[in-house]
Amino acid sequence: MKFTLDWLKEHLDTDADLDTVLETLTAIGLEVEGVETPGETLADFRIARVVSAGKHPNADKLQLLQVDTGDGIPVQVVCGAPNAREGMVGVFAAPGTYVPGIDVTLKPAKIRDIESFGMMCSERELEMSDAHEGVIDLDAEAAEHVGESYAQWAGLDDPVIDIAITPNRQDCMGVRGVARDLAAAGLGRLKPLAEAYAPAGAEPGSGHNNPTGQREAVKPIAGKGAPSIEIRTDDPDGCPAFFGRTVSDVSNGTSPDWMQKRLRAIGQKPISALVDITNFVMIDLGRPLHVYDRAKLGDAIFARRAENGEKVVALNGKEYTLDDSMTVIADEQGVHDIGGIMGGEHSGVQDDTTDIVIECAYFDPPRISRTGQKLGLMSDARARFERGVDPAFLDDGLTIATQLVLALCGGTPSEVVRAGEPPLDTKTVSYDPQLAETLGGLAIPNAKQRASLEALGFAVAGDGPFEVTAPTWRRDVDGAPDLVEEVLRLESYDAIPSTPLPRAEGVATPTASPEQKRERTVRRAAAARGLNEAVTWSFIPEAEAALSGNASWILANPISEDMKVMRTSMIPGLAAAAKRNADRGASSIRLFEIGRRYLEEEERPTLGLILAGAKGARHWQGGGPNDSNAFDAYDAKAEIVALLEAAGAPTANLQLFGDASGLYHPGRSARLCLGPKNVLAEFGELHPNTLTALDLDGPVMAGEIYLDAIPMPRSSGHMRKAYTPPALQAVTRDFAFLLDADTPAGDLLRAVKGADKQHLVDARIFDVFTGKGVGEGKKSVAIEVTLQPAEKSFTEEDLKAISDSAVKAAGKVGGELRG
Repeated sequence: MKFTLDWLKEHLDTDADLDTVLETLTAIGLEVEGVETPGETLADFRIARVVSAGKHPNADKLQLLQVDTGDGIPVQVVCGAPNAREGMVGVFAAPGTYVPGIDVTLKPAKIRDIESFGMMCSERELEMSDAHEGVIDLDAEAAEHVGESYAQWAGLDDPVIDIAITPNRQDCMGVRGVARDLAAAGLGRLKPLAEAYAPAGAEPGSGHNNPTGQREAVKPIAGKGAPSIEIRTDDPDGCPAFFGRTVSDVSNGTSPDWMQKRLRAIGQKPISALVDITNFVMIDLGRPLHVYDRAKLGDAIFARRAENGEKVVALNGKEYTLDDSMTVIADEQGVHDIGGIMGGEHSGVQDDTTDIVIECAYFDPPRISRTGQKLGLMSDARARFERGVDPAFLDDGLTIATQLVLALCGGTPSEVVRAGEPPLDTKTVSYDPQLAETLGGLAIPNAKQRASLEALGFAVAGDGPFEVTAPTWRRDVDGAPDLVEEVLRLESYDAIPSTPLPRAEGVATPTASPEQKRERTVRRAAAARGLNEAVTWSFIPEAEAALSGNASWILANPISEDMKVMRTSMIPGLAAAAKRNADRGASSIRLFEIGRRYLEEEERPTLGLILAGAKGARHWQGGGPNDSNAFDAYDAKAEIVALLEAAGAPTANLQLFGDASGLYHPGRSARLCLGPKNVLAEFGELHPNTLTALDLDGPVMAGEIYLDAIPMPRSSGHMRKAYTPPALQAVTRDFAFLLDADTPAGDLLRAVKGADKQHLVDARIFDVFTGKGVGEGKKSVAIEVTLQPAEKSFTEEDLKAISDSAVKAAGKVGGELRG
């Protein structure tokens, strides 16, 4: 939520400077997200007067102005604005000034052969509004300030504060609520509401101290006769209370400068006096309102349930299809308002509106939230109603809105119609002040806790425990712990001492499950191998989820369409991270992430990795942006096998299958399994279609390890096995086998390894050859085996027996010893 410092001080009587206000806001739980001063970008613009205005000699639509900028020497300016004239006072930009609205830094120029030294500016050129029909035409008062800074004179140097409002703090969705919190924190005194809005229609201000924080009702405005329209609620569940009145003979012009200035400062576009009044009251007091054009309504306006299939065009110009779970404001002809969210286009006020209906209603928060979610429609009104506005503020809100309408637009108000009853029940909580120390760790005197709660608007009875009644604007308070939070934040969370929790007798030392230990081990191993850890969203677009299989976990209320589905693979998130790094100039990308995949009704712990770009930096001995320096599928396999080994997987027993998922390139990817069904990992080069879908430039290597598929070690001990090197020297032997070209060499290697598990301790492929001397459709695979004697050295007979068993095992997979 945004507001300016001066706006805040209309409700808060304080001498605090900006830095103190910002520090206090954050200290009491209203986190400051940013501060900006719009006037800083307009610091070089000056108030200037047009001394003379004459026709440009070479252009019919241009004028030649002599402009007094306060330096005593008139400046020549060529201007095309139709409203430029002798004697007018406007805003001047000298050469060297940056004009934000047109993104240009001015310099002297010739326009139709006539020199021009600067320009007179429009509101759009200063990014104050979209108005550009003419240059800014200031009032007569500005003539006394020629040469002075326009931003300072216009009050544009008022800092804009942006704070984050948590969902439970609906009371701070208005400037007054923020002021109440700051006053309770000791930063000043809250001005009474009646004084802040008196006299009727005047600019808010001139309030007096309100030490208790309790609201003082504004003086009601007497109406003349009944309204010209019936007002009622036919949906008491969705709209328990609908207050309203008519105002006739209004004149809807532009709102005053002070109101436009505040709305523009927080990003609200001024539209007309009537619309601006409702927006101002919503931001100032957290009370959304709506104004209808009476001439566009029937004999009655009422809240009701929508009918299935009913449609309405909202003020944003979009058409929405409604259903019977939604509350609307309608007349006999149809819907005019999506209740509590957005008004309809048909009955909105226009410049020629003369009679209006002011609506001030209370809508059920859950109903508003569900309606907004179904329609995908967010608005400032919804943000407040779904949190819960103050149900006791309907009369005051309607009165204040009426005051402003009468002051700015004139007219004659009717009597107020109150249809239904707002839910005014308040909650009383028994609160022991000792809980501040028990739960919050900070001892605060009872009297100080009472004062803090009363300053926030709570009614406190008793001496301890207190009987605390929450004000109507604090529907978030449910129990004593909520009150502890209130007194602690006003005391300052920084005052809470850091105290380590003692370990109770009998509580075991910190433990982690075997699964957690495995994840930690693999994370360290991946980092040690030069991979950088990424943390990506668990939500991905539905199209990306479909790349690795149909999505099972689809969100009913996603943040956006790009975060609609719980991920079925780690690869899309890592691919997005890789693209961001590549776009920022990273030449070698090595990323990994440990997280969860969401398949059917399971959460599967998974490690994903992605390799892209060059393996290393360019070097005269080799490398560079060529194929020899690019990652390939074997690099991904090396990382996957190393991390599987770190995770405790029996890598010597892994089987390689060549049918990885559709994410990968056929023939350049594979699965690593323990048996044909237990898949531990897959890796390879990403398929070109995958690269296109993920907006990546290839080639890109990737892989995933399914951590929950790795069998846990049987040993539960904490000590490593003692190192016992063999007493006798190992023997190596080489074998060359002829094998069918389409038979995986890994099958042959596994067969040879299993020939004699007692003595054959290792085997590795060191050569694969095809060509001359090898038959067509065959390949020669050379394997080095390591034989380890146990109690005595091998004899020739022992070596021959082991060799024969290796050859026999190779024959089972089609391997034939070469002659």
